Amino acid sequence: MKRIAIILALALAVGCLAGGARGVELETAGKSAVLMDMATGTVLYEYNAHEQLAPASVTKVMTMLLIMEAIDSGKIGWDDPVTVSEAAAAKGGSQIYLKVGETMSVTDMVKSIAVSSANDCACAMAEHIAGSESAFVEQMNARAAELGMEDTHFVNCTGLDDDDSARAHLTSAYDIALMSRELMRNHPDIQKFTTIWMDTVRDGAFGLANTNKLIRFYPGATGLKTGFTSAAGYCLSATAQRDGLSLIAVVMGAQTSQDRFSACKAMLDYGFANYALVTPELPSDTSVAVKLGAAPAVTAVPAEELQLLIDKSQRDQVTTELTLEDTVTAPVSTGQRLGTLTIRAGEQVLSQVPMVAQAAVPRLTWGELFLRVLRRMAMAQG
Repeated sequence: MKRIAIILALALAVGCLAGGARGVELETAGKSAVLMDMATGTVLYEYNAHEQLAPASVTKVMTMLLIMEAIDSGKIGWDDPVTVSEAAAAKGGSQIYLKVGETMSVTDMVKSIAVSSANDCACAMAEHIAGSESAFVEQMNARAAELGMEDTHFVNCTGLDDDDSARAHLTSAYDIALMSRELMRNHPDIQKFTTIWMDTVRDGAFGLANTNKLIRFYPGATGLKTGFTSAAGYCLSATAQRDGLSLIAVVMGAQTSQDRFSACKAMLDYGFANYALVTPELPSDTSVAVKLGAAPAVTAVPAEELQLLIDKSQRDQVTTELTLEDTVTAPVSTGQRLGTLTIRAGEQVLSQVPMVAQAAVPRLTWGELFLRVLRRMAMAQG
């Protein structure tokens, strides 16, 4: 077996990653809160994270996720015109006052949802994608189930809770973090809208101002969505990035708008002060010799993304040790395990990542083996 050790000059090591286990107490000022690392999904702090509560317009994180998935899959395009129905025009709350029969591009619809939390645009986009808001809500719930959002049940695409049916419209701080992570990690184009402070639609005739004040006042803010109703209180899913570390802070049920911003700011400050995301380096050569193969060697690659969340309060060195097979015999299949990458902080094993074959290597046929032997004989005689 080959063993290759690399010392990472990070001056960092892993401590306890769970906020509760650290004994951390933050002034979250809401009914529930969670702080999550976007890259790994690690929860760094939580308070009543799974309590089912009304999310108000933070609901639109899922609405935007389904819109972005429809765009990225080619189902709809940014320039497509969206025609406004009576149902969309009748939506109350935050809106841009769409008129029945008015058309607006998908781009301006998404901008209005992301920046000004426009309920009328959310409904119009739901109908454009699924045919009706109710059909779109079915898609929202199905997607929530796929993401493991076990605390969630959506009733509409807006978060409005002014009728009896909306009392069942519930989610949790943890589930909001899950869908926020999915949206921001896999659909980066949404940040073109969630980072807008002020803009316009309708050829400059209608102004938009971001309801998320952290976009202007918090360094590194990238989004994401505010929400408020009298039943839900003030809610916020806030995302930010600094020095390669991206965090999601969620608070639900705050008493004032300032409380939600202060709570998320406190969580984000805590995360950036105590954690860092690092990517351990691999040696330049991770090849494994292949016997009887169509190729003489195969490259071993990590089976998963090599990103490690590190506690900056520890100042030890992080080491990696790569253990690979000396040789393997063909055929080799893509993803076949060839070794292990072990990542340590001192004596503590932080992670053991399987190293797998990057590509398949078929076995030589008898005819190919015979020709190879003949070539070797010819070279030896020459």
